[in-house]
Amino acid sequence: MPLKKVVLDVLKTIRGTSLVELAEMIARLDGVGRISIRVSEVDVETVTLNITIEGERIDFAEVREVIEKAGGVIHSIDHVVAERD
Repeated sequence: MPLKKVVLDVLKTIRGTSLVELAEMIARLDGVGRISIRVSEVDVETVTLNITIEGERIDFAEVREVIEKAGGVIHSIDHVVAERD
């Protein structure tokens, strides 16, 4: 069953990849149609993000890989929508 929507709570280092760059990296993945990133908390060295990804066939493993390469860690998966084709 393909994932259509995933909402993630992510902790990311402030240095390195910007939020715009992270959004562009995720948006380039096959199956992703829309990405929204909201900052929920800022610390001295980290930022907490709420990332909402929508699309026809989201590959969660690819999303996780992009986030980790950008210096982020998924704290939790807060919402998931999957539909039968």
